Amino acid sequence: MYACHQKPFRLSLLALLALTLTACGGARVVAGEEGPKLRVVATTGPIGDAVRAIAGDAVELRVLLGPGIDPHTYVAIESDVRAFQRADVIFYNGLHLEAQLERILRQLGKRGAATVVAVAETLPAEKLLGWEPATDKTHDPHVWHDVQLWQEAVQAIRDTLIAADPTHAERYGASAAAYLAQLDALDAYIREHAATLPPERRILVTAHDAFGYFGRAYGFEVEAIQGISSATEASAADIQALTGLIVARGVPAIFVESTISPRTIEAVRAAVRAAGREVTLGGELYSDAPGAPDGPAGTYIGMMRHNIDTIVAALGVQAASPRTTMTDLAERATALS
Repeated sequence: MYACHQKPFRLSLLALLALTLTACGGARVVAGEEGPKLRVVATTGPIGDAVRAIAGDAVELRVLLGPGIDPHTYVAIESDVRAFQRADVIFYNGLHLEAQLERILRQLGKRGAATVVAVAETLPAEKLLGWEPATDKTHDPHVWHDVQLWQEAVQAIRDTLIAADPTHAERYGASAAAYLAQLDALDAYIREHAATLPPERRILVTAHDAFGYFGRAYGFEVEAIQGISSATEASAADIQALTGLIVARGVPAIFVESTISPRTIEAVRAAVRAAGREVTLGGELYSDAPGAPDGPAGTYIGMMRHNIDTIVAALGVQAASPRTTMTDLAERATALS
């Protein structure tokens, strides 16, 4: 279930930035058997997986955010600062996903101490979904949930690595092509499994609004208690509105997320129960981070396969009629006894 990361490094953001920038400089590559290796930092698991698939052991890779860590609320720790100091290339998602880190990363990019790329911001704006109205944010950052869109981000990662380390260009190109082929198969797998659900069953209810790209790509209506950032608070009105939808549409299952407290989902279940219905927990989805490295959901491909398998298994269960109440069920049981 969701987890907390290490105790934050207790510096102000400006002090943290100053420490990072003043310490940068000099040679930042580490020697390997085939020559110097790029030092690469990736903020999220999906980005780290892409770097690993493309570069393998040709780079020294550090992934900041592990299983169960919420990128929306993550605060840098001391080891992150050291990783930024040493990096040749830093990949982050951008679009305000890593809200507490973006100011540091943008300043590093302007300074030129390392190549810094916000991979989601390399995608065409017309392919991006909007943030909620009345905010200063522009686009939904959860782009990896559309595999075809994520393939474009993978290509940007490939091109950045080739530009930073042209001696391995052929290797990076071939490995990227192989990984993109795996992502083609993943996209086909998700589409095939989604198609087993009739359209009226494709209602995905989660804790926070991370699955918009998934819904657009694979034909699901997506509803959530919290907004696009998990830092937003769910109100009683949000819970009641979602409860009404679940009861009216006969939604059989709702889902918790590995990086989000189950508290709000449990509140919705309780409200549905009070309305005379039952809705099950369909399982745990990996919205913002993969699972444990040694588990089946420990990679980007693994987490995406897990998600569609879990969703289809839960939503494929026959839902009770929205008009069926606990009293109705008790009366039927009495009549049959």
